[in-house]
Amino acid sequence: MEGLYFNRGTGAASRDLGRYRGNIFWEGVAMKWLLYIVLGLVTFSLAGTALGADDPSGTWKWQVKRGDQTRDVTLTLKLEGDKLTGHMPGRNNTVTPIDDASFKDGTVAFSVTREFNGVKRTTKYSGKLSGDSITGESEGPDRDGKVTKTKWEAKKG
Repeated sequence: MEGLYFNRGTGAASRDLGRYRGNIFWEGVAMKWLLYIVLGLVTFSLAGTALGADDPSGTWKWQVKRGDQTRDVTLTLKLEGDKLTGHMPGRNNTVTPIDDASFKDGTVAFSVTREFNGVKRTTKYSGKLSGDSITGESEGPDRDGKVTKTKWEAKKG
């Protein structure tokens, strides 16, 4: 018997499709469409995440010039969730952890505090991540205590 029925559970009116119930062909079609919809949603959500998800994790290298000397700088970063951690090698094979680290909207920011002859000096770094490079600026005291700004560009590797 075919007709319009009221479904008490959902409150919706529907046609009696009982003649299709148990029909392997129609149930298979419905399952395929459901599978296509789910796969499409998953694909679009993953593609959206990948497009906006540069990750600063890894080892970054750049050079700093002071006077007539060039020094290699290495930075190691690790992003876990929204927490950024890392370290930079210091003098005499020491490792200096970074402080106040953040990664938001493609911008990496952190500070490094070092002590030399009993004097602590903090340098703040900020840079924009783009693929395998971070381009930014550092701000910190020089040997005389005067605050200087220096541009830097780090390459991943």
